[in-house]
Amino acid sequence: MAYVDKRWVGVFNYRFRRRFRHDLTKLELAVNYILDTKPDIAICTGDLTSTGQPGEFEKVRPILQPLRDSKVPVLYVPGNHDYYVRRPKCVNAMKGMIKWLTNDNYGFDDMPLKRTYGDVDFYLINCSWPSNLLCSWGFLKPDSVKFLQENCPAEKKRPRILVNHYPIIEDHPITRMRHRLFGQGEVVKMLEDGRLDISLVGHVHNPYSKLDSRGRGENCAGSVTRNGTISEIEYSANEDIFNFSKIDLN
Repeated sequence: MAYVDKRWVGVFNYRFRRRFRHDLTKLELAVNYILDTKPDIAICTGDLTSTGQPGEFEKVRPILQPLRDSKVPVLYVPGNHDYYVRRPKCVNAMKGMIKWLTNDNYGFDDMPLKRTYGDVDFYLINCSWPSNLLCSWGFLKPDSVKFLQENCPAEKKRPRILVNHYPIIEDHPITRMRHRLFGQGEVVKMLEDGRLDISLVGHVHNPYSKLDSRGRGENCAGSVTRNGTISEIEYSANEDIFNFSKIDLN
């Protein structure tokens, strides 16, 4: 059935391009680093697979098992490659991975949701939905926007971090039309006026940071299997400052 949906495009892309650029051993390095440093929380912003097929999720489970079985809480939102098509077996594999990797902390259908760890509130939203053959669009749906508006008033007790696969801040909406997010206008305003402090995203393979002097803004860790790098974030409650570091696992 993969020949009648988007997966044939994804497999072609993988066979002739992605498999030469991505190395799963770098994901192992990331897991080992997290286990050694024992952070308060580990976050994956999506794309554990190329075409969202059950066998791909099964392939990464042994690599992620030590992290999943550790005492480090894990937050995971699916990427567009994880929620690639509407085939029930593929969708169920993606949903199963969310519950498995987070130790049943939450499921796909629970998003949008809020979780608090230490001095920080995390807001998880899903913007990944199957799109047409040639596009990798994301959609921030009205119910998610409403959730953020209702749960992120101007007054706050703790900093707020948004976790999502797609970049919220889009500098090139025209040239990136095939890969961009739609419906994020109100959330951009929330980042600008401080109702949200940080947006943690994936999707873009090269890491980037768009942060002010207090560490507010957007950060993309990039593709660990391509670059061998991850983002490490430290929050100083006394100074109310976030410090970001790019960790080179190589």
